Amino acid sequence: MNTFSYIITGAAGFIGRNLVAELNARGETDLLLVDELGSSEKWKNLVGLHYEDIWDPETFRQAILDGASGAGVKALIHLGACSATTETDADYLLDNNYRTTRDLCEWCLEQGVRFVYASSAATYGNGEKGYSDADEGTPNLRPLNMYGYSKHMFDLWALKNDLLDEIAGVKYFNVYGPYEDHKGDMRSVVYKSFEQIHESGGVKLFRSHRPDYEHGKQLRDFVYVKDAVDVTLWLAESGSPGGLYNCGTGQARSWLDLANAVFAAMGKEPDIEFIDMPEALQSKYQYYTQAEMSKLQQAGYDKVFTPLEEGVAQTVAYLRG
Repeated sequence: MNTFSYIITGAAGFIGRNLVAELNARGETDLLLVDELGSSEKWKNLVGLHYEDIWDPETFRQAILDGASGAGVKALIHLGACSATTETDADYLLDNNYRTTRDLCEWCLEQGVRFVYASSAATYGNGEKGYSDADEGTPNLRPLNMYGYSKHMFDLWALKNDLLDEIAGVKYFNVYGPYEDHKGDMRSVVYKSFEQIHESGGVKLFRSHRPDYEHGKQLRDFVYVKDAVDVTLWLAESGSPGGLYNCGTGQARSWLDLANAVFAAMGKEPDIEFIDMPEALQSKYQYYTQAEMSKLQQAGYDKVFTPLEEGVAQTVAYLRG
């Protein structure tokens, strides 16, 4: 694989597509993209991108298990995973999100290739343990779903084996932005709100089922995809520090803030209806997330994150075409 400068798994996905575009903007085109396209419309995310080749995940995994060379590869950025928080097949998630990540990590360490992987803010569970990415707190986290646990398992494995000085993991919070079209029900609320407003003039948000949160005042750390890409590529650069890092703005905002930003970007007056949350989701719902960002800042990352209203406006401009 010595013809490739970077390898990106999940490359046709949301963050992956934006990351490949940024690599292209930086002059990198000798890229190996890894993704499962199947019969979906995800291939459309690749249009306009420049890369050397694209492999399906099993072909790539088998190649590294067979001892493929990593000579010339600057970094493997592993974004590929099943990210559905509603997925209940634990065996599938263990293999796809945990064991595959181990295989890729071990290959990178053997080949001297920088390894950057996607962890998740879902590892924090309901937030009762806080949102610190300090290593000493990681073993105490309690994810609420199997997706979060599959990500947490690799974080724990890397920590146990003292690998976080050599590799870097990124705990993405609520990422939104262009090129989420293929994600179906897993698209961000920015996308869903835009569609609802376009079709009906209004937005539906979940009611709060806790007395300490008003309807629509549930809080999230919304991070624009271009900022998520910048953090990821900074960690992929030669000489960047290893470690497990949060990727958020460090400022929680409400769903009402988000919806109002979409209305404003579309030039419409807010019209918001609150609906009951599905019962199956109520016990697994996060009412508050806010990334602690001091660790990333102390490691040397000093870029300013995009304000919510600005990121939403750019996303709406993209959706309008």
